[in-house]
Amino acid sequence: MLLRYLIEITIFDTKNKTLAKLKKQLHLVLYRKYSSNLKFVMMALCVFFVTLFLPKQARFRFEYEKGKTWMQKDLYSPHSFSIRKTNEEIEKDRDDILKSVLPIYQNDVQIVENAMDAFNSEFETKWKSSGIPENNKGIYFTDGNALLKNIYARGLMNPVKKYQRSGPNYNFSLVFNNVSTQVNTADAFNMSDAISFIKETIKNNKKIENQDWLIKLVSNHLKANYVYDEQLTDKLEENALNSLSLTRGMVQKGELIIAKGTMVNSVIYQKLESLRAAYEEDAKVIGNRNLILFGQFLLAGLIITLLMIFLFLFRKDIYADNRQLALILLVITGMLVGLSWAIRIKIPSVYYIPFCIVPIIIRILFDTRLALNIHLLVVLIAGFFVPNSFEFAFLQISAGMVAIYSIKNLIKREQFLISALLILLNYFIAFLGISLIRDGSVTDIEWLNFVPFIFSVLLSLLAYPLIYAFERMFGITSDVTLMELTNTNSKLLRDLAFKAPGTFQHSLQVANLAEAAIFKIGGNTLLVRAGALYHDIGKTVNPQYFIENQNRGSNPHDTISYEQSAQIIIQHVHKGVEIARKNNIPEMLIDFIRTHHGNTRVDYFYQSFLKNFPEKFVDENIFRYPGPIPFSKETAVLMLADSVEAASRSLKEPDAISISDLVERIIDYKLDQDQLTNSNITLKDIETIKLIFKTMLMGIYHVRIDYDIDKH
Repeated sequence: MLLRYLIEITIFDTKNKTLAKLKKQLHLVLYRKYSSNLKFVMMALCVFFVTLFLPKQARFRFEYEKGKTWMQKDLYSPHSFSIRKTNEEIEKDRDDILKSVLPIYQNDVQIVENAMDAFNSEFETKWKSSGIPENNKGIYFTDGNALLKNIYARGLMNPVKKYQRSGPNYNFSLVFNNVSTQVNTADAFNMSDAISFIKETIKNNKKIENQDWLIKLVSNHLKANYVYDEQLTDKLEENALNSLSLTRGMVQKGELIIAKGTMVNSVIYQKLESLRAAYEEDAKVIGNRNLILFGQFLLAGLIITLLMIFLFLFRKDIYADNRQLALILLVITGMLVGLSWAIRIKIPSVYYIPFCIVPIIIRILFDTRLALNIHLLVVLIAGFFVPNSFEFAFLQISAGMVAIYSIKNLIKREQFLISALLILLNYFIAFLGISLIRDGSVTDIEWLNFVPFIFSVLLSLLAYPLIYAFERMFGITSDVTLMELTNTNSKLLRDLAFKAPGTFQHSLQVANLAEAAIFKIGGNTLLVRAGALYHDIGKTVNPQYFIENQNRGSNPHDTISYEQSAQIIIQHVHKGVEIARKNNIPEMLIDFIRTHHGNTRVDYFYQSFLKNFPEKFVDENIFRYPGPIPFSKETAVLMLADSVEAASRSLKEPDAISISDLVERIIDYKLDQDQLTNSNITLKDIETIKLIFKTMLMGIYHVRIDYDIDKH
């Protein structure tokens, strides 16, 4: 029964695995069949969401700048409109209105009565312990009461600092029994003046001997009876500000606003701004919303189509990968939706929006050309919905270019901060230049308008956590991740250094050779270095079977067959892939593990088998690596660096000639074996690689460099 049960379980498990495998294959077939359709669906969704969220209003078709010449035809007013005041004029009118509104004070009689009663009560209590002769009580009491009555009759108040604009005194409205009278603070006491008045009056009264006692007693019962009514004052100010006119004068229908060739001065500029505002406000009501929507659809569709054409022509790898394509379209959609939201909530300046996030993300995740292309397309679309489109485009395009160029070769994390500072410097120079062109004066520059650029640069630093999120979501490896992986203190590299120290040293030398070569011929130096460090990670499984890890003692290959030895050597590729995937190493680095031997033979054991067993049939595949062969510059350079460095260790007395011969022989052999057929590497690149390898190996082995070694 137990045997039968185990057999049924095994059959059931096998069926489940087979079913899961069939489902996975079906998903792959469906994905490959409909992947092209998926691209068009993503494009359509991107265009749909961009069109849906963009502001739905007609755009004023004239571009103008203060201080520039009007190069278009004469502009006549299409309808009557009010001329809007400038911000400075509105602020001045607002200040004038606030100055004209007098603060309200209430004359509180109850405070006076309470203060007098409290004085009388305390006087009786403290008189008994004062030690003053009883016959003087009437004088003290009468003079104290008279002082308080005089002060409260004149009025005691606490001045409000915000109304002391022109000095310590100001006019205010005093309300008593619902009747308001205008009074000046100079006509009333403040607290310090009242105390001074008490001291001076009492000290001048010779009948009062214990003056300090009475001064203290009277002063203790001072409380402002003119009470500031903040609520009523604020209401009056609010009503006054609501009546503030935001316009000054009118432009009549058919009136000439500006003639061709005329300079746009401040007066004309304000008329143009008023016409633009009136046009866009009216367009919200009378414009054909469907036509505006269709126009935005055409523009968004054109931009996304141009992007797809660029990818198809110049980045087929991204075009073929729907995950990467989805990421790019998501970034574009997110930025344009963010712009639309900012315009909808009417933020003070569109320059608060961190447009440089887009080129930074695309540059780090992809490349420079794509980052610049996408940034240009995003800015072009945004330019239709922001004021001063040309100025906006100039500022954002130049800042985006600086962002891209400043992180062209990402080596250190400090480059992120340096990049932000360079972007800010670009904004400052562009802002200063535009301000000088517009105003022709340094003193007229509104420096507060530069604050949004500072916030924009700070917000652009959000690109870096976003990059991490996108990497995890879309399975893309950025230069930031590659930098982390090249740290030799990472777990896998520490294991390699401990278990296979010879292989670790070999990997370091290969990384140096490959990085120097790829830097010279053009390619991703960080990628090739990371690939070189991990390419032999599979040797941690059986390190003693690889010559660089063997001591001078016995060789474990002496006790096994040539076929077994070859398979153990070949297995380091399979084991490397398994270990890398188990430790979440990116696929782009696993490609280096899979391709660094291509589909070449393990020639030492193959030739040894032929020599010792000439009569036996040999299956060459037993001695051949599974491949694939390198399919990029980086993987090709790593293969060459790996082979050359490993072979150089066999040189007994390395010199310029032997190193040169070895490099030539190894690389020519790879060419003869068609190992570089699929990599986009040229013969000129190969000659450059040879020269670099020869020079660096001579440096490693301390050989005097003969610059004519190729002529031997």
